[in-house]
Amino acid sequence: MYRIDCLQFANWSESIFSEMRAGQVDAVHVTIAYHESFRETVDQITAWNQLFERHSDLIMHGTTAADIDVARETNRTAIFFGFQNPSPIEADIHLVQILHTLGARFMQLSYNNQSLLATGCYEAEDPGITRMGKEVIREMNRVGMVIDMSHSADRSTIEAADLSERPIAITHANPHAWHPALRNKRHEVIQAVTSRGGMMGFSLYPHHLRDKSECTVESFCQMVADAAATYGAEHFGIGSDLCQDQPDSIVEWMRVGRWTKTVDFGEGSASAPGFPAQPDWFASNLDFGNIEQGLHDIGFDDHEVAGLMGDNWYRFFADSFGPIA
Repeated sequence: MYRIDCLQFANWSESIFSEMRAGQVDAVHVTIAYHESFRETVDQITAWNQLFERHSDLIMHGTTAADIDVARETNRTAIFFGFQNPSPIEADIHLVQILHTLGARFMQLSYNNQSLLATGCYEAEDPGITRMGKEVIREMNRVGMVIDMSHSADRSTIEAADLSERPIAITHANPHAWHPALRNKRHEVIQAVTSRGGMMGFSLYPHHLRDKSECTVESFCQMVADAAATYGAEHFGIGSDLCQDQPDSIVEWMRVGRWTKTVDFGEGSASAPGFPAQPDWFASNLDFGNIEQGLHDIGFDDHEVAGLMGDNWYRFFADSFGPIA
């Protein structure tokens, strides 16, 4: 069984990398860009290369599913790069291939706002995938970069699933029916993604959880069970959205970037943005065992638990990261 987390944005350190190893986390998809330009994204990759050098006993750069096996054999965690916004490609479709060559494997077509490619979930209107978006989807399919619609609006997500020649992903969200957060996904959206072979990662970010920081592991695992019964357990994994050790000031960059002069309080916040407290059963990379046990307790068998904890993501990575044959 693999343990794969398909979204984290931590304040990276030796301590966190050591916790990944202690928690037996085989692979993590990390956000390296929210609103960054191409040049700024290259700077982030440079910084990660230095981390790979400095902590070569704990982490390694992952670009293929097979790298996860190398990481396991050498007692390390494979790190996969992704963007939560298409800002790194600026307005240049050719940068998709360049960034894939540099190691990027996931890109959201929009964050909370309208982008050049698709509509974000905070917009009042959703006109769907744009002309450029259709071309970028085709190019992402060609090179092997996963289309991630975690922060995108409903119509845009459904259209992306329909337009893409390869299965797409929602790396970190939960069903809207379980907890009606703006970022959580409605039935027709999950159906569109999973019915075409796509994947969805369940989020542990408190604003996405029923009862938020007070959510119980039993409630979370029942939500997983209900989704698996509706859409098929093979389409799900974990995308925790864990933002460990980040200062509250980072939330403002995530939500505001450079698009406004005012503060966007965002979903679940009544005042200045900040990180909510994690549920006590999932506070760090040490706690994946609590989810695993909870899935067993709710009634999943060993094969299903293995799939949900990482085997489903491994299969998806193996099918998604290379060019179309």
